[in-house]
Amino acid sequence: MQDRRADLIALLQLAYSGELAAAYAYRGHARSVRDAGEKQRIGEIEADEWHHRRMVGEMLESLGAAPDPRRERRAARIGRLLSMLCHVSGWLIPMYGAGRLERRNIGEYEEAARLAVACDRTDLVDCLLSMAEVEWDHEDYFRGRVVRHRFASRIPMWDAPPPRESIRPRFATSIERPAEASSFMAPVREAER
Repeated sequence: MQDRRADLIALLQLAYSGELAAAYAYRGHARSVRDAGEKQRIGEIEADEWHHRRMVGEMLESLGAAPDPRRERRAARIGRLLSMLCHVSGWLIPMYGAGRLERRNIGEYEEAARLAVACDRTDLVDCLLSMAEVEWDHEDYFRGRVVRHRFASRIPMWDAPPPRESIRPRFATSIERPAEASSFMAPVREAER
């Protein structure tokens, strides 16, 4: 159980810093688009990222842990750089990158919920799954923007996530059959070496 707790903390630290990078990037992304509706929606997504960061920070605190200072510095640099690049990279690249990132975030929050169950922190599960659902909404928005682009047929799309309404049933199945659950921890452990 101690290993699972360490895995949960590591994944939450990754998510906490990732939300920082994403929030900074979306701030620049919203400023770089011309369409008022896109500007508003990307601004709402930025607000969601800040909200997720607060919730993940509270989870870390409840586990007696703190954010990883190295990841925080790196995430801040990456987020600010992406924020600036949105102004020069055109419309498609930020939309595409955001969609791919949000797709991965869905799975990371689902994995964090499985780890929470494994280390007897079921009090975190609903919040983690709610964040996975919000990340699904973000991915859906960016996917919808990208597939409408005139070059959409020429670029490889990331795999679409399963339907939003399947997140909680899939989670329930994965904790009943843990051997079938995917793990995001191998890359996290590798990066820490």
